[in-house]
Amino acid sequence: MPVYNLKRMSPVPTASELIDIVLMRTQRKTPTVIHPGYKISRIRSFYMRKVKFTQQTVSERLGAIVGDFPRLDDVHPFHADLMSVLYDRDHYKLALGQLNTCKKLCETVCRDYIRLLKYADSLYRCKSLKVAALGRMMTLLKRQKASLAYLEEVRKHIGRLPAIDPTARTLLVCGFPNVGKSSFMNKVTRAEVEVQPYAFTTKALYVGHMDHRYLRWQVIDTPGILDHELEKRNVIEMQAVTALAHLPCAVLFFVDVSEQCGYTIEQQSRLYHSIRALFADKQLVVVANKTDVRGVEELSPAQRDLLDEMCAAHATNGAGGDQRAELVEMSNVTESGIAQVKNLACELLLAARVEKRRAHQGGARVREKMSRLAVAAPRAADESRVWIPASVRAARRVK
Repeated sequence: MPVYNLKRMSPVPTASELIDIVLMRTQRKTPTVIHPGYKISRIRSFYMRKVKFTQQTVSERLGAIVGDFPRLDDVHPFHADLMSVLYDRDHYKLALGQLNTCKKLCETVCRDYIRLLKYADSLYRCKSLKVAALGRMMTLLKRQKASLAYLEEVRKHIGRLPAIDPTARTLLVCGFPNVGKSSFMNKVTRAEVEVQPYAFTTKALYVGHMDHRYLRWQVIDTPGILDHELEKRNVIEMQAVTALAHLPCAVLFFVDVSEQCGYTIEQQSRLYHSIRALFADKQLVVVANKTDVRGVEELSPAQRDLLDEMCAAHATNGAGGDQRAELVEMSNVTESGIAQVKNLACELLLAARVEKRRAHQGGARVREKMSRLAVAAPRAADESRVWIPASVRAARRVK
C-alpha cells in the first residue's frame, strides 16, 4: 500500500499559470535562433525539438499533479470513505481522469505534428506547424480550468485533515449533538476543541492524544449523529459513521441523562439501537453524562430500563460482542467519573488487542482454515466381491 504525505502536497496551479509555466520553460530550455539559410533538415529539427519539449513538460506537470493525489483504491478504507464523503468520490476521480486524458491528448497532438514537420518544405511552414501544435496543447490545458481549481481546493482541505492512524490504539467518542463529547476530549487530552452550548459545534473529526500505561493513545471526537435514515444523514454526520465503520477502537457512547441537549433518553436509546451494528467487534462503554445536574438514580424506572437495555444489547451484537457493555456515570463539570471512563475503555481495548494477537500467534487462523478442509481417504478393496470369469477359473484348475 503506497504512503501519501497529505500534509506536503504541492500546490496545484491554475490553467493560466500552468500555460505560462510550460511556455516559459520551453522558451528557456530550447534554442531560440534560426535562419532561413539553414538546411531544411536543421530547421525541421529545431521546431520538432520545441514541440517535443513542450509535450514533455505538459506530461511531467500533469503527471506530478495526478501522482500527488492519493488513489482511493490504494489507501486505507477509512481514508477512502472519508474522502468520498468530503469530496464526492465520482467528482474526485473525474477531475483526476480529465487531467490524465489531457496528458494523453497532448501526446497525440505532439505525435501528429512531428509527423507533419518531417515533411515541411520551408521555414514558414515549419513555424506554422509549431505554432499550431503549441496552440492545440495550450487549448487542452485551458479546458482543465475547472478540474485544476477543484483539485486545488481539495488539496487545501486535505492538508487540514487530522492525522488519524487507523492502526493506533483509539478511543472514539460518539452520540447525539451537545451531550458533552468535546468537553470530555478536552479533559483527557491536550486538544482544544471548541465547546459551545448549541448543537453541531463540532463539524469535523478532531484528534487528541493521551498517555495510559506509558502508551500513546489517540482520542477521536466525532460530530453529533441524529436518529434518521442513513441516506438522510449529511456530510457532518457521515464523518462519524465512517469512523465507526472502519476504525478498530473502543467506543464511548455518550448519553445525556439530564436531557439538556434537547433530546430525551428515549430518543438517545433509539439512536443507539439504529447504529448498534457499527459497534460489532468493538469494545463499548455507555457513558451517562451530566450527572451533576441529574443522577442516574433520579431517573424513572422506564428510563433506567432503557439504559440497561443499551448495555445488554451489545452482548448479542455479533461476533466479539460477548460481554455486556459497561455503564459509567460521569460529569465534565465536577470531573467525577472521567478517569474511570478513560481507564475502563483503555483496559477493555488493551485486553482485546492482546487476545487477538495471542490468537493469531497460536495459529487460530490456520486452524480455522484447516477445519474447512476434508481429506478423502480411499477404502481398502473388498476381495470377496471380485468377479472372476468361469473360463479363467477353469484355466487355473488345468494348470
